[in-house]
Amino acid sequence: MDWTALLRLPSTILLILAVIALMFTLFQLVALRHRLDHGHRLAAAGRAVLLIVAFALTLALSGMGFALRGYRLLNDESPVVDLDARILSPQRWMVVVHWPDGTIRSVDVAGDAWRVEAVVLKWKLPLLPPLYRLDRLSGRYDDPNEEMHAPRTVVDFREAGQFDLLDLHKQYPRWLPDVDVLFGSGVYLPLVDQGHYTVSLMRTGALVARPDEATQQRIAQPF
Repeated sequence: MDWTALLRLPSTILLILAVIALMFTLFQLVALRHRLDHGHRLAAAGRAVLLIVAFALTLALSGMGFALRGYRLLNDESPVVDLDARILSPQRWMVVVHWPDGTIRSVDVAGDAWRVEAVVLKWKLPLLPPLYRLDRLSGRYDDPNEEMHAPRTVVDFREAGQFDLLDLHKQYPRWLPDVDVLFGSGVYLPLVDQGHYTVSLMRTGALVARPDEATQQRIAQPF
């Protein structure tokens, strides 16, 4: 795993700040106890206020850190994933997913093509950068009839589960008023054996999928 890339993730930064806030909270707790032991009630009251504020900040940073697990900063063109495909049997594939931070995951996909979907998050505050996360990988059949009746495969890539910011925003919109836009974007390409694909996300929110040269030739001449 690329620890440099990991330290640039919003969730990592927020959780580091939460640890710092927690240390400050513990310091205020010790200081409060010291003031109470020496009978300095006025000073103790000030420490109590700082303790409450620090504890609330710790909870807020921790909550946002967990809710933004899997999200990454969206630049002019952000690499989302690289995909490597290997055929197992007709319309059955093993797809190896490579994230920019070095994380790797192998999944089984059924169909004639793969489809990747991402979630893009923008804020009402202009100083906050847009974020994105990979949402799911699924198989897609060329024949609509097969799409309706053949076995389907969908891989969920949400790292935060039900605590994901997208789900929290849907359930409690009043508690997350700074969220401006939450929308999805998808892209797909045909699956070929030994195929290698790169998926990027533009700042507009559009996903772009590119096969390498050898894969493009296999797509153009599948037989």
